[in-house]
Amino acid sequence: MQTFKHKRFSQWAKDESITDATLKTAVDELAKGLFEANLGGGLYKKRVPRSGQGKRGAYRTLVAFKQNHRSVFAFGFAKSERVNISATEKEIYKRLANHYLNATEDGIKQLLKIGELIEV
Repeated sequence: MQTFKHKRFSQWAKDESITDATLKTAVDELAKGLFEANLGGGLYKKRVPRSGQGKRGAYRTLVAFKQNHRSVFAFGFAKSERVNISATEKEIYKRLANHYLNATEDGIKQLLKIGELIEV
């Protein structure tokens, strides 16, 4: 399965010390059906732990996910920073999930080349 992160998510994850190994674990859990919410359109809410702590009260991520195909981490936030995303944000991220999950291999290569996506 291909796993990527959006460039803004990548910077946020770096600032929060969230490792690629942690993201890979989250994708493995998604593949097993372990997630907090299916937001529709291939977009899922998935908790990831703070370094050295558990998942409770840690980080929430929005992940475009299609089983045995591709996953893209699009957005993340600490639960202490905000309760949730707005309905408008949800619709934007659902459209983004659709775009990433249905992109061709050449399209993904182009997104990697221009730096919009980073491989995990």
